[in-house]
Amino acid sequence: MSGWSHRHVLDLAAFSLDDYATVLELAQRFRALPTSGARKLPALQGRLVTTFFFEPSTRTRSSFELAAKRLSADVQSFSPSSSSLSKGESLLDTVRTYVAMGADLLVVRHRCTGVPAALARDLEASGARVAVLNGGDGLHSHPSQGLLDLFTLARHFAPERPGPEALRGRRIVIVGDVLHSRVARSNLWALTACGADVVLCGPSTLLPEAFAAFVAAPPPGQARDPVDRRGRVTVARSLEAALPGADAVMTLRLQKERMHQHLLTSLEAYHRRFGLTHQRLELCGRPVPVLHPGPVNRGVEMSGALLDDPEICLVDEQVTNGIPIRMALLYLLAAAGGPAG
Repeated sequence: MSGWSHRHVLDLAAFSLDDYATVLELAQRFRALPTSGARKLPALQGRLVTTFFFEPSTRTRSSFELAAKRLSADVQSFSPSSSSLSKGESLLDTVRTYVAMGADLLVVRHRCTGVPAALARDLEASGARVAVLNGGDGLHSHPSQGLLDLFTLARHFAPERPGPEALRGRRIVIVGDVLHSRVARSNLWALTACGADVVLCGPSTLLPEAFAAFVAAPPPGQARDPVDRRGRVTVARSLEAALPGADAVMTLRLQKERMHQHLLTSLEAYHRRFGLTHQRLELCGRPVPVLHPGPVNRGVEMSGALLDDPEICLVDEQVTNGIPIRMALLYLLAAAGGPAG
């Protein structure tokens, strides 16, 4: 598509406002396709998409593979437990083996920050014409999740024209374990790029004050911010301070597997202070949507009643929107890589 300049998708900090508009417009087209009958498009016919997931995943892996199949790509899934990694082969050599088999697009998820970017650099240095899409790396970034959250909010605020302008001037509250959340980091880049003001809310052990300056400068290695003017980021220490005037609320999973120190007194105490309920949402002053990247710890980040309320909770809508967003990313990267051959 005209104007798309990314060979890889590694971090939303590198996205311009035009990039967001391109992805959302294309995702809206894919979202509008019939959900029955002939559901495949020939756009990626002859392409091979390989998924490298070194962490457990339900939503991201399944929706990437389904997105690739709906675009008529061949899909190859890598399993670390049955690979030659167990025999001492390096990750790069393993990936290069799959590239030699004809992989055109790689979706990489890894527990260590920077692995997808390192693979992209090494593959480029070797002359491989393959695109790398970050499926989530360490605490760093989860670009496709940030984009599907953006798309979900844009569709809620402007169902007919869900572009970046639908977020301009909105107050979006993100609650919970921001410290360990690559989803929160990606959402900060995406939401502020589209002109939303983001309020981060959580205990100091899970939300350092420094996050207020998270988008103040581009990350290391990036010369400039492609967005001229971003929305503001502020930090609040209670729902009573964060929720009044909110247009939407996103709550994050407590990532206990990443917590190596005693950061919470108890899950019950956390829910009493930061758990979302119907009653708590009344602080917003009007009905607002609730999002969660999943999986949800019921009764911790939000009540079971709220999670099961389709009038308020957009979790299922997020999952549905993950498919057209990932279709859009695969399509754009395949087009940037030139014709299959």
